[in-house]
Amino acid sequence: PNRLNVVRNDNSSWDYTKPFLLHRDRGKGRQRQAILGEHPSNGYGPHCPLLPLPANSSSVAMVSGLNPTKSNCSHIFNLFCLYGNVEKVKFMKSVPGTALVEMGDEYAVDRAVTHLNGIKQAVIPSQVFELADGSSSYQDFSLTRNNRFNSTHSSRNIIQPPAAVLHFYNAPPTLSQHQLLKLCSEHDVPTFTKFKVFDAKTSSKTLSGLLEFSSKTEAVEALTVLNHHQIRIPSSSSPFTLKLCFSTSSHL
Repeated sequence: PNRLNVVRNDNSSWDYTKPFLLHRDRGKGRQRQAILGEHPSNGYGPHCPLLPLPANSSSVAMVSGLNPTKSNCSHIFNLFCLYGNVEKVKFMKSVPGTALVEMGDEYAVDRAVTHLNGIKQAVIPSQVFELADGSSSYQDFSLTRNNRFNSTHSSRNIIQPPAAVLHFYNAPPTLSQHQLLKLCSEHDVPTFTKFKVFDAKTSSKTLSGLLEFSSKTEAVEALTVLNHHQIRIPSSSSPFTLKLCFSTSSHL
């Protein structure tokens, strides 16, 4: 299909553009046949297929091979928002570990497929209402400022495939390497092996730089968890939203 038809927001489907859809009961209907195989039983699973659904101009992608115990909805948003705005997600009860993701347009899907297909991902939504970490299976991202393709600055987005080096920005100006290492440890994600801060003006209100990880897989896992993490400092009344993306640099 070119678009997902989501008629209610519940534990099996969610329309991020219409967060107030009624929770209406309806017939179960015919279950869709599984087409990408069974869910892997261990680890992160094999390299996850990420394919556009039939028709070339579809704005819907199918993601399979997902592990429902490793993360939550914010994590899948943190990765997919690098390639376009996320609008709707519908989880297929008949195919555990498989989700349909509707993005802002077919170009966003094309970018996601091009850069994420075959990546061993730690970004795994769950089909159950409550995830292993106690968070809800679904969240409404339609109004979040963290969608990066709906403002006058969207042209500044540099589309990059997953890499072992992450670019971080919008961090507090006082953020140190030790604090970032502690952040990784507290959230149980791989720690970076190299750290570089970009030179900034003394009047700069934020900090930016690069983090190099041992592998692409480790960098992806860290990004899915720490992207958009809010950091508070005593001298500021508002938190800083740490932003991460894949770097154009192959190493530091």
